Amino acid sequence: MIAILAAGAIGMLFTLLLTPVFIKMFNRLRWGQYIREDGPKEHYAKRGTPTMGGIVFVLGATVAYFAATLLTGELPTAAGLVVVFMMLGHALIGFIDDFLKVRKHQSLGLGGWQKILGQVIVSSIFALIGLQFANEQGIPLVSSSISIIRDTGFDFMMFGAVIGTILVVLWIVLITTATSNAVNVTDGLDGLATGASIFAIGSYGVIGYWQFNQACGTDRLNPSVVQACYEVYAPLDLSIVAAAIVGALVGFLWWNTSPAQLFMGDTGSLALGGALAAFAILTRTELLLVVIAGLFVIDTGSVIVQRLYFKLTGGRRIFLMSPIHHHYELKGWAEQTVVVRFWIIGGLFAVIGVALFYAEWSLMSGVLT
Repeated sequence: MIAILAAGAIGMLFTLLLTPVFIKMFNRLRWGQYIREDGPKEHYAKRGTPTMGGIVFVLGATVAYFAATLLTGELPTAAGLVVVFMMLGHALIGFIDDFLKVRKHQSLGLGGWQKILGQVIVSSIFALIGLQFANEQGIPLVSSSISIIRDTGFDFMMFGAVIGTILVVLWIVLITTATSNAVNVTDGLDGLATGASIFAIGSYGVIGYWQFNQACGTDRLNPSVVQACYEVYAPLDLSIVAAAIVGALVGFLWWNTSPAQLFMGDTGSLALGGALAAFAILTRTELLLVVIAGLFVIDTGSVIVQRLYFKLTGGRRIFLMSPIHHHYELKGWAEQTVVVRFWIIGGLFAVIGVALFYAEWSLMSGVLT
């Protein structure tokens, strides 16, 4: 618990106190945001606001994680390290995209397929590394089964070691690319993706800590509920990483809220999506992520629905603009109103996700009968 609190505090202090330094440096480097021409006209005033702010909280979260483990004597585990890898790997993809935008003086950087290729490479490495690690109890870091709130009976290895491994990698690539792009789509208003990510990743901090207390084969587990124990690799370390990221995001939000003095850019949104996917995979809650990250699902779904409807009807639209947060802006809602209401929705989804997680444990353990 001390390591979790330390990670959150260090992450928050890092971004809260040092973000102004990065803002000055980014202004000096002329790393200003270019606004899409077909977006809401009110956003034109944001042109030139420093971007690539994801560098700040990604660095802050990484420093916080290692500092907290060092200060409390908790050694970093493979679980924590691969989450950091996913976050840094996707941050690098986003940074290249942001840098190209700044260099070309336009709102387009990497092509869509170039981004996806980078995400495929990073998530594939994550999957292959994760399949190689197991703890003393033989619990693998990355499971070969599809999971909802814990592993289901559908194991890809039923198709053989080689094909099974390929299918696991493809499954993880699908989860990761979908999640990282969903967070990226949601990053369209000041503080929106930051606040929503605090709720979603914070949920995984709670889930990881609960799994740590209910881990199979430990003396922390009450014998009366042993049937509901969790087989997860180093869940406490996952909570420490989650706390470090959430703390860093809270400090960053001070500067990112409307009117934002710094945008996270693709550097930040892709990094958060990569970390969020890693948490879902490592905690064996892959399909529960659809609920916990419900706001990201809705925002991304609105883009898909808009495009399909546009093509099928020969140019008609359901929303005034997609993603759906821009639709409400064009309907006359103030940006702050859209953000706060979407935060409420994101928070409710996170609470529902954690509630479903706990309800499943209660049923498995016999607490609810």
